[in-house]
Amino acid sequence: MRIFVIANQKGGVGKTTTAINLGTALAAAGERALIVDLDPQGNASTGLGIDRESRKTSAYEVLTGREPLASAIHETALPRLFVIPSTLDLLGVELEIASRPDRAFCLKNALSGFAQAQAGKAVEERISYVLIDCPPSLSLLTMNALAAASNVVVPLQCEFFALEGLSQLLSTIEEVRSTLNPGLSIHGVVLTMFDSRNTLASQVVADVRGFLGDKVYETVIPRNVRVSEAPSHGKPVLLYDLKCSGSQAYLRLASEVLRREVLGSAA
Repeated sequence: MRIFVIANQKGGVGKTTTAINLGTALAAAGERALIVDLDPQGNASTGLGIDRESRKTSAYEVLTGREPLASAIHETALPRLFVIPSTLDLLGVELEIASRPDRAFCLKNALSGFAQAQAGKAVEERISYVLIDCPPSLSLLTMNALAAASNVVVPLQCEFFALEGLSQLLSTIEEVRSTLNPGLSIHGVVLTMFDSRNTLASQVVADVRGFLGDKVYETVIPRNVRVSEAPSHGKPVLLYDLKCSGSQAYLRLASEVLRREVLGSAA
């Protein structure tokens, strides 16, 4: 079971959109994907069609140890795609777990127990990818995600100000690697909301590729109105409009992620 965290402390860069649609594309490619919504706003849950009334068991119960992780899993409209929803209760979870010695490992412990239970299932019934959607801050929730994950996917909006927070995020990842999770690595940076008509956007792409090299995915997610519309219908864009440029980009991104996984395994 591979655990990816979708993280960037800057808001509005496409974290939730990437979590939803990368998970959907992985499921469409035959993987069993689980999205863990760790943002109290619950946008990933809403974007996958999970209404608030049905979120009886959520990430809050998992982090506080009230319920095992498996009991919080909800099915979505797409086969092989599942979600652990978020509720506003997550706003208070940091205070609730702050005094615990394992406060940064609550999610990791829950996922470890889940992985052990998965090992007893048939291969086709096991979750192969977990994608954790984080809030736009370097909070205890985000630290729990970084401590639990094997890889980080960093969505980066194609605008100048997005670059300012990148070095801070990279230093945070390095700090987590040295203190909480030595196995953490950056799987890739995905450039989002790209507008080919904007010269600055192309310059940002060139600058990021020059700075991070092959850590940047080849796939660039375009600015696309269908991607923005899909969450209001409670659907990933791949279910809302498969043929639009945004859907096709996320399918290419999933293919690239899987290709990197194969190359990583071979190495």
